[in-house]
Amino acid sequence: MVAVRLPDGSVRQFDAPVTVAQVATNISTSLGKAALAGKVDGKVVDTSFLIERDADVAIVTDRDPEGLDVIRHSTAHLLAYAVKELFPDAQVTIGPVIENGFYYDFSYKRPFTPDDLAAIEKKMAELAKKDEQVTRKVLPRDEAVAYFKSINEHYKAEIIASIPSNEDVSLYSEGAFTDLCRGPHVPSTGKLKVFKLMKLAGAYWRGDSKNEMLQRVYGTAWTKKEDQEQYLHNLEEAEKRDHRKLGKQLDFFHFQDEAPGLIFWHPKGWAIWQQVEQYMRHKYVVNGYQEVKAPQILDRTLWEKTGHWENYRENMFSTESENRSYALKPMNCPGHVQIYNSGMKSYRDLPLRYGEFGQCHRNEPSGALHGVMRVRGFTQDDGHIFCTEEQIEAEVTAFHAQAMEVYDDFGFENIDVKIALRPDNRIGSDEVWDTAEEALRSALRACGVTWTELPGEGAFYGPKIEYHLKDSLGRPWQVGTMQVDFSMPGRLGAEYVAVDNTRKVPVMLHRAIVGSLERFIGILIENYAGALPMWLAPVQVSILNISDAQADYVQDVAAKLRKQGFRVQTDLRNEKITYKIREHSVQKLPYILVVGDKERDANTVAVRARGNVDLGVMSIDALVDRLQQDVATKA
Repeated sequence: MVAVRLPDGSVRQFDAPVTVAQVATNISTSLGKAALAGKVDGKVVDTSFLIERDADVAIVTDRDPEGLDVIRHSTAHLLAYAVKELFPDAQVTIGPVIENGFYYDFSYKRPFTPDDLAAIEKKMAELAKKDEQVTRKVLPRDEAVAYFKSINEHYKAEIIASIPSNEDVSLYSEGAFTDLCRGPHVPSTGKLKVFKLMKLAGAYWRGDSKNEMLQRVYGTAWTKKEDQEQYLHNLEEAEKRDHRKLGKQLDFFHFQDEAPGLIFWHPKGWAIWQQVEQYMRHKYVVNGYQEVKAPQILDRTLWEKTGHWENYRENMFSTESENRSYALKPMNCPGHVQIYNSGMKSYRDLPLRYGEFGQCHRNEPSGALHGVMRVRGFTQDDGHIFCTEEQIEAEVTAFHAQAMEVYDDFGFENIDVKIALRPDNRIGSDEVWDTAEEALRSALRACGVTWTELPGEGAFYGPKIEYHLKDSLGRPWQVGTMQVDFSMPGRLGAEYVAVDNTRKVPVMLHRAIVGSLERFIGILIENYAGALPMWLAPVQVSILNISDAQADYVQDVAAKLRKQGFRVQTDLRNEKITYKIREHSVQKLPYILVVGDKERDANTVAVRARGNVDLGVMSIDALVDRLQQDVATKA
């Protein structure tokens, strides 16, 4: 007898070993037809998997996240099958699942073309319609090597040869195609209905530049057609919103080879920066932070004490002077500990909150650099709180409220909160970790927040809360963090005088809300497609004249608006007004004011809002009221 326990708690008894597919059909005929795979004692397996002992079993369908992974994995094999049908001399290598899809690498005598890609996708659809059964068999390693050599698949043979000789390997077949794979796969190719090949790229065999350059075919696959259409739409939108493209188009910043991974901020881009920084500076003040500034370059001995020199050295820029070694700081925390250590602290001084717009440098690989999102020089809204263990929960609770207020002001309402828990490689006792993790949970509980836990993903010195915001396209961005650190203060000699007059080491809370200002500005640009809200827009108002007769009036209006604190530009060129309006509209400005003789004589302006919305004629006072309201409400 085999007892199968289902997710609803019910148990089904079978007289003999039973496959996942048979369990699904036993539950209902419709579930048997919908089954893509199964979960047996938590492990995802094929529907052909034989259950030989009592087990917890769940049926995986296209409604389950695991089902989508199985579909994408199987579609990668369908891609290889189609390539072999069309190009028999091509050799297959590897084809894993990646975010939103899959890829497969091939070796072929000539480069694939876009026409080839279309033909391959068409062949995939034909093979899927055949609804061929996908079967699994297991062979000894050496037998599998011999098989793939016999069909001239030398890359597969090389992969299998690297497996220990005493291990068996699994092969999957559909129609005339057989591939090496751990699985699981869909039961038949007819389950693969929604897919698209996306692009071609190059990739070295096994990631080694000394090896042959292979051809990589990227694809995407989904359970529903509307999901794929939404994904493709989002890709198109993301291309339009690319901050690098908009940064150039809107004259925000540029990059050049003489400063790889570093940004040249133009006046408009720096105006955005200043709005973000001044806003966050105000948050420092109202939440009890003292702003500080630590040196950019610190002696190597300090980085040795913190452990960075040993564990992070390859990512640090270093230099020497007068026989001493120094490093540009990759993070701000050691400097803040030095400021804390500058005078003896009492328990009455705690919690002590420092904030800094600290510029850091990290020697990122050139291939990892990506516009303002991934750079070598960046500035953080970095803060550190020195407190007692008893104060952790209250400080975390206050920080959470600050962070959520900031994200809301910047227009982000969809925030996922996660707690990264203790990794295997860590310092400190389990008791200390228990205290730190529970303090984070308790604080979020007090805030009425639900969260996801990430086992093993905390820093080596302590757990952390992560804030993942979603932009207008639903893309997640991890920005803010709150980390509990019981290690660095002690390593750097931080102490305070406790109530009983003994010396104790404070807890250090590392916190940031927007994180890297550079990256956050990139997120803002993409979220708003460059059309930033009034309070953030680098130019809030542009004033255009129809003829030279209104030039002086335009300058007078501009002066009045600037006196009220607005960022204003004027365009007095001798061009047709329709041309000037069109040119300024593509700059995504919140407001364009048009002035002719009629407006000049009446001391008014004709107002156009972003999106070519005609708001009619307004007095200067009425306009100022509107602009001030937009800024105040962060509209």
